[in-house]
Amino acid sequence: MANSKVVLSTKKYLAEAKMRNHFAVIDEPGFYGGGDTGPSPVEYLLSAIGGCVSITLRMYAERKGWDLGAIAVDVTQIKNEDGSYILSEEISFEKEVSDYQKKAC
Repeated sequence: MANSKVVLSTKKYLAEAKMRNHFAVIDEPGFYGGGDTGPSPVEYLLSAIGGCVSITLRMYAERKGWDLGAIAVDVTQIKNEDGSYILSEEISFEKEVSDYQKKAC
């Protein structure tokens, strides 16, 4: 079971998250009124998505016996002209991915 507890301090947007035996600082950048002492909640979300994608790809590749080397996932939040947001994801591999591997996915 996964669990995270976040406690917002009295220092504007500074918060601490506890996940199992791990701690993370959360804050907003200075231009949003935060102290910029840690990544923003959105930055953590984008990192979590990138982490899920890269780990899933590694697990799939291991089951297939493929050595893809390092897997990089760049996730970006983009604001549209109408004010809505979309996420863009760029995936790259250290080693070349064959046409067979691309079709298998």
